Amino acid sequence: MKKANPLVSFLRREPVFSIAFVCAVISAFWVKPSAAYLSYIDLRVLCLLFCLMAVVAGLQEAGVFLVLAQKLLSGELPVRRIALILMILPFFSSMLVTNDVALITFVPFAMLVLEMVDRRNLIIPVVCLQTIAANLGSMATPVGNPQNLFLYAKFQLSMGEFLALLLPIVAVSFVVLAAASLYFGGKGHIRVTFPQRVTITSIKRLSVYLLLFVLCLLSVSRVLHYGILTAIVIVTLLLVKPALLRQVDYMLLCTFVCFFVFSGNLGEIPAVKDFLTSIMAKSPLFCSAAASQVISNVPAAVLLSGMTENWKGLLAGVNVGGLGTPVASLASLISLKFYLRREDAQTGKYILWFTLANVVGLVVLLTLSAFLVG
Repeated sequence: MKKANPLVSFLRREPVFSIAFVCAVISAFWVKPSAAYLSYIDLRVLCLLFCLMAVVAGLQEAGVFLVLAQKLLSGELPVRRIALILMILPFFSSMLVTNDVALITFVPFAMLVLEMVDRRNLIIPVVCLQTIAANLGSMATPVGNPQNLFLYAKFQLSMGEFLALLLPIVAVSFVVLAAASLYFGGKGHIRVTFPQRVTITSIKRLSVYLLLFVLCLLSVSRVLHYGILTAIVIVTLLLVKPALLRQVDYMLLCTFVCFFVFSGNLGEIPAVKDFLTSIMAKSPLFCSAAASQVISNVPAAVLLSGMTENWKGLLAGVNVGGLGTPVASLASLISLKFYLRREDAQTGKYILWFTLANVVGLVVLLTLSAFLVG
């Protein structure tokens, strides 16, 4: 068997970082590397991302999400309610633990539950709705996804400003997703029993993780300095569970650094800056949503943030723009990968279902966002 090329394997495993790195290198030909590069990097965002990823890994390790899921789904339930609960879990959990973690936790769980109750025909619609739910639910808080955390810090928003813009979109999203879940859930009642009950691995460690998470929220709200938070998280996890520090997605942090450099350099090239600024001036909402379809919403947020002061259009655009293509929100690829691992995977049917659901959601929410942004 031919051994896989290490470089090819890395590119497949980390496509976004690879693209970000190439973009940063190319931009360096126009703006020569210097100490000014350091001013591009938002250390606060990087530290907050690091802390949140580490703490969320602890909450996941404690088993809190699966315990909650089993409690909600045990017993005899209508099939429609099962489909609704499986959508609700990633929708609300993503607000606190990010869309990526919500999907990593609940997509395999949903497929397992639907197999147990012999409703494999619901796997594709349920997984697609879960993916959309995680992407849309995560927009409700600054810690729900990386682009929110970045823009919240970049424009120094207050929680009131942030929620006033995005909560109406989140509310409409939930109503539409709930209706879709109930419609596609099917008829009948099913008894759900789990052969192995999940329990909290350690109440003491869970208490520590919850306390750290509260400190993260205080730091996001600028009550606690991010430097102090980072020191507390590192020292605490070294004492409680050092392995959690290895579970942090360091490539995501490196990706942010590369895009900081890339966007910073573009801002130093007058012709490019003027072009992007002129496009963003016409419609930051639609421009950022369109850019998300091609380069994903996190890079779009970093790239375009220096080209406009209209934070409302940009914030709504990169969040709603997470719908659409599979790369619009990279969290969507997590669900796709989990589904494709199945022996009975129907790739064409999944892509069709995913595309139709995302396009409908994108049209509805872009229309609403245009009204809210003004």
